[in-house]
Amino acid sequence: MSQQTQVIWFRQDLRLCDQAAVKAAAKAGPVIALYIHDEKLGGDWAIGSASKYWLHHSLNTLQAKLARQGVKLILRRGQAAETLKQFIQDIGPATIHVTRHFEPWLAALDETLVQSLDYHIHSSGLLYEPEEVLKEDGTPFRVFTPFYKALLAKGPVPRPQNDIPEMTAAQVDACSDDLSDWALLPTKPDWARGFNWAPGEAHEALSDFQDRVSSYKARRDRPDIDMTSKLSPHLHFGEISARQVWHGLLNAHEFETVGPFLRQLVWRDFSYTLLHAQSDFADEAWNPKFKAFPWNWDHPQLDAWKYGQTGFPIVDAAMRQLWQTGWMHNRLRMIVASFLTKNMGVHWRVGEKWFWDTLVDADLANNAAGWQWVAGSGADAAPYFRIFNPITQSEKFDPKGDFIRTYVPELAQLPTKFIHKPWIADDATLKAANITLGQDYPHPILDHGEARRAALAAYEQMKQRQETYATT
Repeated sequence: MSQQTQVIWFRQDLRLCDQAAVKAAAKAGPVIALYIHDEKLGGDWAIGSASKYWLHHSLNTLQAKLARQGVKLILRRGQAAETLKQFIQDIGPATIHVTRHFEPWLAALDETLVQSLDYHIHSSGLLYEPEEVLKEDGTPFRVFTPFYKALLAKGPVPRPQNDIPEMTAAQVDACSDDLSDWALLPTKPDWARGFNWAPGEAHEALSDFQDRVSSYKARRDRPDIDMTSKLSPHLHFGEISARQVWHGLLNAHEFETVGPFLRQLVWRDFSYTLLHAQSDFADEAWNPKFKAFPWNWDHPQLDAWKYGQTGFPIVDAAMRQLWQTGWMHNRLRMIVASFLTKNMGVHWRVGEKWFWDTLVDADLANNAAGWQWVAGSGADAAPYFRIFNPITQSEKFDPKGDFIRTYVPELAQLPTKFIHKPWIADDATLKAANITLGQDYPHPILDHGEARRAALAAYEQMKQRQETYATT
């Protein structure tokens, strides 16, 4: 009697090592792999443009890795549930194995399919599942530091299983799309031509970071220095698990050395805990008081923010880095988010959506948590009245202006004294640097001091509304 076919349905878990669904399927019987491209899955949060670029290359790599194991990766396009059921009809009786995800549309899909199919949901790629790190009363943490302490108190993070399971290929016929037919890569224009990534090669990225991590704590906030891990897109697409990163760094260094970076992995788990606790976390303020905040949904200079034409060099350099590379340094994410939400008064969801479309690491939980943290509406958020000054932030974290000169080349010849605020330069200095403000580089679109006062006034307005509501 032949064994039943085991289907590994890959989603945002595009790896073979430390992948519970892969291990379970390989152990249970002959395997076939599946990826379904549902362009509408997630609704407003359907896969963004930069993520499509990454997905194309990651699937290409995964397909090659599976082929070396003799296993086919079948590509299908269509509505996820219907396409999966049609696939099962095509190949005959099968057991489906999936990795757990916390995006609300994937969680809902799993909840439905587990009732109608031979469907097995396996543990995620986090350090711990959300139910494993809770307060003493069994509720989720709302503040990061207690969450961090509770996670560490559990003892050593479980070690990953880094061996690729031995698989037997299922002898079934199933037609597959060609990856190129999905047109995931940009063409006209090819805005990704400047991207310099190696999707799928997460272990090389980790090895590279192992050599630099000892300087991470001291220099991680400097966008002019290559000191961050660049692992975020690999983690988002599940090309490597958080446990693999955790132990990969600990195998090479003492905890004291890598602890500051490992703390960022715990922040990632915390973001998923928030999403798991509030499924609309990407759309609604975690702090309900901020539902009364007088946000703008539009701004006459919104495009200036999106495309790096605000007249504030550090903001413009950051937004151009995003456009040119599909990624942005974390310190800069905070600066540009504060500028949009507090200097321009624009709703954090507008920025969140722009990041969703332009980031190769567009992760629902992390993206929402980051924007809500800066906006002041999230769990364990920065207080609303903490408003980043783009000039002092620029002077502190890009002291020589090297980052600005890289991404705002029209300012490259300005002396460092003026690179952070070119509007204070005298005419002779501007002329020597071949700059005419308003022509070669824009005047500032706002006055930071006035914008700060307006933001604080809006915050007071929200508080008064809340106080009025509480007394009526």
